[in-house]
Amino acid sequence: MIFCSKCKAPLYKYRKGGKGALVKCFVERIVEDHTDKKCECPNCQSTFARETLIRGTPAYKMIGGKVMAK
Repeated sequence: MIFCSKCKAPLYKYRKGGKGALVKCFVERIVEDHTDKKCECPNCQSTFARETLIRGTPAYKMIGGKVMAK
């Protein structure tokens, strides 16, 4: 589960690969999306990521310190 660091609101349920820090989220691995607008917290409206393509696959590149994964 991925949460907003600022207000602790749930953002995504995500199937993460590997043990490292959460740097990017591939759109196809998001199981549940709790956001209204892309890359914006539904509770405090802070931007937590940027849309990008990684090796041709749509993904969200996380902004450091804006999200926490559990």
